[in-house]
Amino acid sequence: MKSNSAQKQDKKPFKPGLIPKLLTAIAIGILLGSLAPEAVNRVLVTLSTLFGSFLMFIIPMMILAFVTTGIADLNQGAGKLLGMTVGLSYLSTLIAGSAAYIVASNLFPYFMNSVVTGSIPVPEEGMLSPYFIIEIKPLLDVTSAIILAFILGLCISVMRNGKGQNKDGNCGVLHSFFNEFAQVIFLVLHKVIIPLLPLYICGTFANLTSSGAAFIILGVLWKVFLTVIVLHVIYLFILFFISAAIGKKNPFTMLKNQIPAYISAIGTQSSAATIPINLSCAEKNGVSKEIRNFTIPLCSNIHLPGSMITITCCVTAVLLMYEMPHSLNIIVSFIMTLGFAMVAAPGAPGGAIMSALPFLPMVGIASDGAVASLLMALYITQDSFGTACNVSGDNAMSVIVDKVYRKYLKKDAA
Repeated sequence: MKSNSAQKQDKKPFKPGLIPKLLTAIAIGILLGSLAPEAVNRVLVTLSTLFGSFLMFIIPMMILAFVTTGIADLNQGAGKLLGMTVGLSYLSTLIAGSAAYIVASNLFPYFMNSVVTGSIPVPEEGMLSPYFIIEIKPLLDVTSAIILAFILGLCISVMRNGKGQNKDGNCGVLHSFFNEFAQVIFLVLHKVIIPLLPLYICGTFANLTSSGAAFIILGVLWKVFLTVIVLHVIYLFILFFISAAIGKKNPFTMLKNQIPAYISAIGTQSSAATIPINLSCAEKNGVSKEIRNFTIPLCSNIHLPGSMITITCCVTAVLLMYEMPHSLNIIVSFIMTLGFAMVAAPGAPGGAIMSALPFLPMVGIASDGAVASLLMALYITQDSFGTACNVSGDNAMSVIVDKVYRKYLKKDAA
């Protein structure tokens, strides 16, 4: 048996997760915005504004790094198998977002009537200004980053000959460079962005509270998030029933087998960290080893229906709040673009909303305004449920791919 001193050494100090930190930051921000002098709140607003500028500087590089490496590493399996998996994942993400918009646009007006929306002040009006602003211009805009990432990723994947290495036997300079570049961005996200997010959120809510908007907006958005979680569950049930019908399996058994990965995703808030558990769930659901080892890691990067449902509902709610245009054409264009951009999302907690920020102007929301900050704060506080939906959907997708592969593609390969 270990001695008491050895047991004490084994005990790691308790560190609260990101969500408790963000909830605490929101509470402190509301408290300071209500009680603290204007000078104190302006200091917070200044720090929050500086962080926001740095964040907008990092986002294009995050997209370039993670999308390039994500596409470049898609080198397993036959081309048809890869194409089918990517196509089904993208289709699922689009359907999830479109369904979320249809529900949100028809349900939310019931608790966002003209009386409620008329009482919600425009956040920028009456808000405190920072003491100073340092403008940090991104090295390239987001659209350029996405296009460049897709070009580089696809070309690197081809040059690697689909086997993880070039024809001459090495991994390639470009592939190594972008892998290290992705590690640099990962370090920046986890050593700077994520630790400072609570400060950013605190400043945002202090400013919103001082303008009188925070309580009214939160009073509406808790209903939005309740709707989001229900939509996550409904979408998973539909997806699992479809996959069970295609794979000729029991949907309730599949859902039961998925519970460990779902709970793990809520706790870790990370698709990558849940991959080992999700592989075990896929095995219990009868997915062949060659398919589950291919689809689970791949779909964790490209199949994000839970994140899309959350972002679509939140964006639709904000547009309804401020009586802005929210037609199907506007939202679908946003969803289709975001479906590609979110390939970079698994790089960090809250990565989906970070990837979405530069595209908010497509729906009329400023990407560096108070509303965008509010969306980021509220999205990240429930990101674990979106991650759990993403991860569980990956397993349902694996059953479909496995059935189609074994029935059609494997014969062609043979």
